[in-house]
Amino acid sequence: MTDNTTGRPKHILVIDDEPDICEILRFNLQAAGYDVDTAHSAEEAVERGLSAYDLLLLDVMMPGMSGLELAQMADVPFIFLTAKSSEEDVLQGFGTGADDYITKPFSVREVLARVKVVLSRNGREPLRHNTARLLRHKGITLSLDLKTVDIDGQAAALTKTEFELLRLLIGRRGQVLSRQELMRLVWPDFVVTARTVDVNIARLRHKLGPYSGCIVSRQGYGYILEP
Repeated sequence: MTDNTTGRPKHILVIDDEPDICEILRFNLQAAGYDVDTAHSAEEAVERGLSAYDLLLLDVMMPGMSGLELAQMADVPFIFLTAKSSEEDVLQGFGTGADDYITKPFSVREVLARVKVVLSRNGREPLRHNTARLLRHKGITLSLDLKTVDIDGQAAALTKTEFELLRLLIGRRGQVLSRQELMRLVWPDFVVTARTVDVNIARLRHKLGPYSGCIVSRQGYGYILEP
């Protein structure tokens, strides 16, 4: 399928930690005329730039950031393709704004049919691009596009490192993030120590003002943003 405005093939990103599934979907989607990339983690998908694609096909259960968390950052249509098949799982998936929900094991023909339907839809919500790229917690609002943070409506001057720490904590609120995980996600190209994490968390807390207490240390484990 091609984009009527540009004449180019629709660009799809398949996100799954199982390489075999990525390759099966890549082969069949390319055979159907789509331009397809794959990513084996949500973090890799973010690095590729979600807005570069016309559609995301994503798993829910992946190491690190989950598909549900990634969906909160998506400003393009997305379809969950996952083994989580209970009614609660499906409702939670659609609650994130999913355009469709396909359970594993899946039929390739069914996937192709549903992809075609989603990409053919018109009249998507006009505010989708404005709302899906915001993360909120109490009086804190992060704009993932503008890289800004407001606290009770007032702009907060966060560094890039502080912004990334806050983005991860809000995106995975209610989950403990270890210092090692924060080091890997926030400083992927640098060698830093646990002390670096602690210092930057302390600075971030200070800048959050009345919400500084939301970031809680779990002795021996790491940090959590309490829901």
